[in-house]
Amino acid sequence: MKGINNKFYSIAFLESLFFIQNKWHQHGVFIHTLRVTFNIIKARELKFFAAALLHDIGKPFTAYKYDSEDIKYGEYSFTDHEEKSYQIIKNWSFISEYTKKIVRYHYLIRDLKRSKKEDLKRFAKKQELWDSLSDEIKDDLATFMIYDDLGKGNKRR
Repeated sequence: MKGINNKFYSIAFLESLFFIQNKWHQHGVFIHTLRVTFNIIKARELKFFAAALLHDIGKPFTAYKYDSEDIKYGEYSFTDHEEKSYQIIKNWSFISEYTKKIVRYHYLIRDLKRSKKEDLKRFAKKQELWDSLSDEIKDDLATFMIYDDLGKGNKRR
């Protein structure tokens, strides 16, 4: 849902940062980020270090309750959180363009699969983005997704 821009002091921002994300994440964004970073350091995949720290920086700003399941379980959805993360860091001169691409597109592979099933118009836009990326970035996004998944911990449901 575009237009969500939670404030630092909002319940959605604070809950998603420190306590709750959704059924795919055992921890809030902060602990998830630390887990992703830990796994990247442990694997000595240091080219992903900055991306690990920054990939979900925009997530609490985009937290919202999407449907009855979110409301029932007290969880959040984070549509286009990777774009919000990118928008926060895009003008930071001390962050490489490579890292900015990993942050911006870290969810693209999963989004392609989901949107192909649910929203063909969105799928076409995402496929166009994917096709514009180099093979190296595509491979690195697939690798980064492994570390992102490791940071999620066990599923709660």
